Amino acid sequence: LCPRLVQWREKVAREKTARYKDWHYWGKPNPSFGDPEARLLLVGLAPAAHGGNRTGRMFTGDRSGDWLYRTLYKFGFANKPTSTHRGDGLRLKDCYITATCRCAPPANKLLPQEILNCRPYLLREIKLLKNVKVVVGLGKVGFDNAFNVYREMGLTTLEARPKFAHGAAYQLNDHVTLIGSFHPSQQNTFTGKLTQPMFDAIFSKAKRLMSK
Repeated sequence: LCPRLVQWREKVAREKTARYKDWHYWGKPNPSFGDPEARLLLVGLAPAAHGGNRTGRMFTGDRSGDWLYRTLYKFGFANKPTSTHRGDGLRLKDCYITATCRCAPPANKLLPQEILNCRPYLLREIKLLKNVKVVVGLGKVGFDNAFNVYREMGLTTLEARPKFAHGAAYQLNDHVTLIGSFHPSQQNTFTGKLTQPMFDAIFSKAKRLMSK
């Protein structure tokens, strides 16, 4: 469905980067993963070229993942604070991680049609995840597409898509709240746009909402 993404992810996997020249890159779509009984759902953008596209697991092997799993561990959603490769023993508890698209895009930019092409997979997952109470959209793309899926499924009473902002929370229906968070990308964490206390606040809020 997405020849541009296939070409890019495979090119990256062949050419690699000097730091990982001896690594056998995954170079395929990233499956979602986590606890199928999860009450917390995280929706990201897409795998990173030398992160998930290399390791085969979302948010694994890059700086974004360092931030995410350290924080998930702190709040009891992961059994360890690091995520380096698929066989590293990482397990998620009460948390499930997915993405808007499953393939690494050039310059981390997805085309609108690519988002639509991948949407059926996200729709299917949300139908299967019966216990979700809080959805965290990591970045505006993840936030917007999480809402779009709930609206498409008729699972929200909100008529207009809510405005993305870090920490903003919206009640999608009687059972599910959507929270916006800046993405833990280097672009945000290196510049101070996203700090650790800001990121902690997202998961602290999620914990409170999940316990209601």
